[in-house]
Amino acid sequence: MTLHLLDGGKPSKPHRIRATALRVLPALLLVGLALVGPWLAQHAIDAPVTAPYAEPGADAVLGGDQLGRDVLSRLLAGGRDLVLSSLLVAALVTGSAAVLGAIGALRPPVGRLVERVADVLMLLPAVLGILLVTLSWPDGGRLAVITAAVLLGVPYAVRLAAGAAAPVAASGYVEAAAAGGERLWHLVLREVLPNLRATLLALFGLRFVAAVYLVATAGFLQVGPQPPAADWALMIRENSSGILLNPWSVVAPSLAIGLLALSVNLAAAALAPQTGRKTVTVL
Repeated sequence: MTLHLLDGGKPSKPHRIRATALRVLPALLLVGLALVGPWLAQHAIDAPVTAPYAEPGADAVLGGDQLGRDVLSRLLAGGRDLVLSSLLVAALVTGSAAVLGAIGALRPPVGRLVERVADVLMLLPAVLGILLVTLSWPDGGRLAVITAAVLLGVPYAVRLAAGAAAPVAASGYVEAAAAGGERLWHLVLREVLPNLRATLLALFGLRFVAAVYLVATAGFLQVGPQPPAADWALMIRENSSGILLNPWSVVAPSLAIGLLALSVNLAAAALAPQTGRKTVTVL
């Protein structure tokens, strides 16, 4: 006879650690490379070293861009601001959504108000939202892009957080704590949020991916970083006309954005606590 138990069925601990490490390692390597990349660049990001759109060679491993600048050097230098901005956006969105969702689950009238506001903000297209914030704040630069990304991300995240917080808020121990006179912030910070770790970690990964694409979209629209800054999205826009001459000037930053988003999402999923089913054979 076979029984299925909810809390087991997990591989051995060393195996789980190795599997988790293999899924987290690519994200750590890519994020680390993006952060230290500016110090690894061989050439200055604004100094021509080859002919425009030159093919890969000894002086430029990935060839030159539209002005003959080293594509590899600009690639190494162009990821740090994107990673830091996306991490900040993901943290702000996840934290704000977690708090608002928990409060909404504990105080239903507040929850209904938050949902109505979120519904309205979700109707705003992402590109239009970026343009509205950045063009109305012309001197905001990257801070304006981060603000726009947070405003666009919270409405989606708060619905997920509220849905996950609702059953926790209705559980017996939370109701007992509320009946015992605990304040709202104690219930949010000590009773509800600690039980949403898996959901919030997965949400952080999703919002990081969304932030990467939003920040990159702003760079592509040239409402964020401005030339001659080294930025992956800006590199794609600047060199799109020469993709047939030197494909690496566009392909390399495109791959960097895609791999960064994918690896971080996989790492967040691997780090989230898992519950499984255990198969037990009874003789």
